[in-house]
Amino acid sequence: MFTFDPYSPAIDADPFPYYKRLRDEFPCFWSKEADMWILSRYDDISRALGDWQTYSSAKGNLMTELPNRAGATLGTTDPPRHDRLRGLIQKAFMKRNLEALADPIREIAAAAAAPLAGEKQFDFIEDFSSKFTVRVLFAALGLPMGDERTVRDKAVLMVQTDPKTRAKGPEHIAASDWMRDYAAGVIAERRANPQNDLISHFSMAEIDGDRLDEREVLLTTTTLIMAGIESLGGFMSMFALNMADYADARAACVKDPELLADAIEESLRFNTSAQRFRRCVTKDTELHGQTMKAGDFVCLAYGSGNRDERKYENPDVYDISRKPRGHLGFGGSVHACLGTAIARMSVKIAMEEFHKVVPNYSRVQQQLPWMPSSTFRSPMVLELARMN
Repeated sequence: MFTFDPYSPAIDADPFPYYKRLRDEFPCFWSKEADMWILSRYDDISRALGDWQTYSSAKGNLMTELPNRAGATLGTTDPPRHDRLRGLIQKAFMKRNLEALADPIREIAAAAAAPLAGEKQFDFIEDFSSKFTVRVLFAALGLPMGDERTVRDKAVLMVQTDPKTRAKGPEHIAASDWMRDYAAGVIAERRANPQNDLISHFSMAEIDGDRLDEREVLLTTTTLIMAGIESLGGFMSMFALNMADYADARAACVKDPELLADAIEESLRFNTSAQRFRRCVTKDTELHGQTMKAGDFVCLAYGSGNRDERKYENPDVYDISRKPRGHLGFGGSVHACLGTAIARMSVKIAMEEFHKVVPNYSRVQQQLPWMPSSTFRSPMVLELARMN
């Protein structure tokens, strides 16, 4: 009997054979282990993303949600409340000119890559990407330096799940509580002393007299820190994994760094870190001969939709010339990730600087330790070896 347990270490390691069976045989599948439906085909996921009236985010969008988060963040609200939140936060993003961040991001990347010059083997995550992503996030949000390692460790814990209990454990809840307290302190300081940073801008953002309330500011800040570290850091590690595994693609990107932009898009399709997100159906819904009842949770398996043969030719081939329009690497529709521009720019600049120092490399471990998360997929360690 076929089962699909998104909390399983086997699926963390390689979900794609399971996804193919889901798409081909069980496109609307009830997972007893997850206690929710699994949608695996691109068109079904895309339609669900656009039909927020039926597939609601208001009860949370993480596969295993954190307490008291639903209903106060961009990812956990539906229009029109979502549109209000997005408008206010987008206004803050617009004030922080992304182009002005390009030079500081390059400086951060170069500084993070420099110590690798003499290294024959290193952990890409510990020795490069984690340092880079945390420093970029701190620069963009205007977070005070000094707590970088603790903030990163707490953010990574927040997105994890206990694979045995299929729930958030005490350590995950404690990390979330710590992050809220940390964010509350930063918000209070920024309101007292506003600066040209994202937290100052969106805590003060106003449209027609409307502002974010205290809970919205707090949970939005907490989510931005969590997503900024884990989403960006997780994707960077997946991108480096693809570059290590596909030597021709890596060589092409080293020779012509402008190709990194296309390689990033293909990696977002081929191996995105954002694998699965949750919705709740608001009414009885028929799909592929199954009836999803009002109140049932539904998993939108982005990672499966991105490998759907009905959408992409030869989807299991990593092809940086593909230009995969419509991929689900950043979600879609009203819930498309707000930080896509800064994420794309950051990863491109980071890998440009990394390749200046380490142009040729391979991965050391064939079996990787994967982060236990039912929502995200990325390695905990990525050992790379320099090649001549």
